[in-house]
Amino acid sequence: MSDLSNAAVALRMISGKLSRRLRESAPPADLTWSQVSVLGHLVRNGGMTITELAKAEGVRSQSMGATVASLSGAGMVKAESVPGDGRKTRYVPTASCLALIDENRAMRDDWLLQVMEQTFSAEERQTLLAAIPLLQRIADQ
Repeated sequence: MSDLSNAAVALRMISGKLSRRLRESAPPADLTWSQVSVLGHLVRNGGMTITELAKAEGVRSQSMGATVASLSGAGMVKAESVPGDGRKTRYVPTASCLALIDENRAMRDDWLLQVMEQTFSAEERQTLLAAIPLLQRIADQ
């Protein structure tokens, strides 16, 4: 196996472990991870219909309907008519949802900052900062 192949395997494993650690650092309150994922789509993409959300998550519309209903009941999303087509309904995040997501992101950012400050030397921090654009290019592919 080449050095680059080994690096690909290591990066995959590290990114998975880091994702799990970030999730652990900021539990999603009373929400399931599938609900959190749906809220992420809505925050990133704006209002979406059940069908659009189901396609984005790779699930059936009926399953997504149940997820959205639970989020609506929890006050995390609200329904509104699709502009130009009042027959369709799209769901948008509520102010409560946006506050929860901001709080969750801040907790994860704080955890990551604390770990980097406690774990890395000044030189290692500079190396990490230099690698960020490279990692971003991989993520953008």
